[in-house]
Amino acid sequence: MEWLLKKEVLIKLFHILKINVCLATIKIYLWGGKMSVDLVKIAEIDEALKDNETAHLVIDENKVLSENIVKGFYMKTAELKEGVEVKIIVDEGVIIKKPVHLCFGITHGMKQKIKMDIEIRDEAKISILSHCILPKESKHIMEAKIHIGKKAEYNYIEKHIHGVEYIEVYSKAKIFIEEEGKLKTDFELLKGRIGLLDVDYEAKGERKSAIEMTTKARGIKNDVIKVKEIGYLNGEKSKGVLKSRIAVMNNAKAEIYNKMVANGAYSRGHVDCKEIIKDNGVATAIPVVEVSHPKAHVTHEAAIGSVDKKQLETLMAHGLSEDEAVELIIEGMMS
Repeated sequence: MEWLLKKEVLIKLFHILKINVCLATIKIYLWGGKMSVDLVKIAEIDEALKDNETAHLVIDENKVLSENIVKGFYMKTAELKEGVEVKIIVDEGVIIKKPVHLCFGITHGMKQKIKMDIEIRDEAKISILSHCILPKESKHIMEAKIHIGKKAEYNYIEKHIHGVEYIEVYSKAKIFIEEEGKLKTDFELLKGRIGLLDVDYEAKGERKSAIEMTTKARGIKNDVIKVKEIGYLNGEKSKGVLKSRIAVMNNAKAEIYNKMVANGAYSRGHVDCKEIIKDNGVATAIPVVEVSHPKAHVTHEAAIGSVDKKQLETLMAHGLSEDEAVELIIEGMMS
């Protein structure tokens, strides 16, 4: 009994020490990159890492700094030369009550590749909050394969914190949603320069499944934003929404390709793209809608150009400068 108590104390102590090392590492490279944003405060990672009931994974380049699993949530990692392989499984019928925290960062190297294999089994539910911290010039590559079981739900929020240097981000995902499964993804840049963003997501949904994918990004200087999102509504009564909110200024460019394909009877889809340009920014929207069943229906809307003149005049009438008014409108669109 005494040995067991000592063992429990040692395990707990090890967990605390591992947390402190992880937090210290995060803070060091945030300050080293001269970033004014403290990720720990934004994502509340300090509290999440201290909570044994919250699953988490923290990776710096190709090193796993900290990880924790909870009942019904399985995670296996393998360190690679330039990144990490991650396998995640949520057991059948398991509801992960607290969001799982993932943190990916590059502190010293130039490249990171994350390979994700995610399986959400039947009637399971999970929300993942992922932060990518890229304080200096680097290349971050994410490749994901995701399977969502029957009546299962997968909610993935990806937030980026970048520095002022040119950064390349490549994010690719192949997703399959079984009958009555639900997928929701959100991508957003919180801080810094986007550099090159290349998003390529493809989701296929079966009967009564739901697909919702949203991307929000802002480009400055000579940034390039490329978004390709495709949704296949293959099952009867499946539904989907593809939404993009993009702003480009200076000499930045954006190309948004959203495609919704409705193959199932009574399937419903919508493509919604809004892009604001300023200075010499260039924006392109390519909404594609395809219907192969007489009882399916897909709609689309795209708005590209300068900010709404009436909105601009209203804000300027309240004392804002033109630049301040434009910034406020962009922030409103991104929120």
